Amino acid sequence: MSDPTRTYLDFERPLAELEAKIEELESLAGEGSPDTAEETARLRQKASEQLAALYSKLDPWRKTLVARHPERPHFRDYRKALIEDFEELCGDRRFSEDAAIVGGLGRFRGRSVVVIGHEKGHDTETRIKHNFGMARPEGYRKAIRLMDLAEKFGLPVLTFVDTAGAYPGLGAEERGQSEAIARSTERCLTLGTPLISTITGEGGSGGAVALASANVVMMLEHSIYSVISPEGCASILWKDSARAKDAAVAMKVTAPDLLAMKIVDQVIPEPIGGAHRHAAATMTSVGNAIEKHLGQLEQMDAKALRQQRRERFLAIGRTLPGA
Repeated sequence: MSDPTRTYLDFERPLAELEAKIEELESLAGEGSPDTAEETARLRQKASEQLAALYSKLDPWRKTLVARHPERPHFRDYRKALIEDFEELCGDRRFSEDAAIVGGLGRFRGRSVVVIGHEKGHDTETRIKHNFGMARPEGYRKAIRLMDLAEKFGLPVLTFVDTAGAYPGLGAEERGQSEAIARSTERCLTLGTPLISTITGEGGSGGAVALASANVVMMLEHSIYSVISPEGCASILWKDSARAKDAAVAMKVTAPDLLAMKIVDQVIPEPIGGAHRHAAATMTSVGNAIEKHLGQLEQMDAKALRQQRRERFLAIGRTLPGA
């Protein structure tokens, strides 16, 4: 049966109407009404075609909406699907625990790894608990501590990025938000073990870069990666956050543009309809991509890993598409 609790984005409204009709026909069939199988099959085919058409021509703003979809898999989902024997490690040993960034030790397809990621939460209670994935300084200090641990024991680090940005509250600023982000970014760049980062939803501002200064940076097809949110950019440039759609286009936040500019190294395709409709298949694809790159990076020593990471980031912007 169709999922009646599914969240539909604005541009998916025609699809929502079709799937609601399918749900209604299936309910009638269950109550012993005349056979509706033929009509249901026809509507399913129409819905499938409409879904494919919608997702084949997403503009940057619509991709932004998909990247923010509340049913998109979050860190806890990737951790459950890809990491075995996970042992969470909490706290920064200076101030407190920050639930916006979750990390710990585990096994990825037989390899011992350190895994770190932004967690947005999946309902009102957990979203508040995890502060919608917007980390405070103690979250980034926790990430640094985990990367220190990884280097001490020679463990690869896997990070999963999904944040609108670091938390901009007064308390976070008073406790050194900018320094914590800078030090986390620095620790990524100096790490002597393989570091692979995957942008699974939003990659927003320095809050994302602090976990994504990696040997390999990948992103899902309908994720975004930007220096500021489209709304924030529109507010600064045009004093009008309603022009977020224009900002999304101008900033080139989508995977194809970022791949062309060599800001990311690989775009992981999503099934038709996005990761929120096909979570298991998407997470398997992410795991396969991580495994491929991890196998290559494990052949490099600490010096070579640091040098590769340095050269990768210094090369960004040296040559641009069409230049």
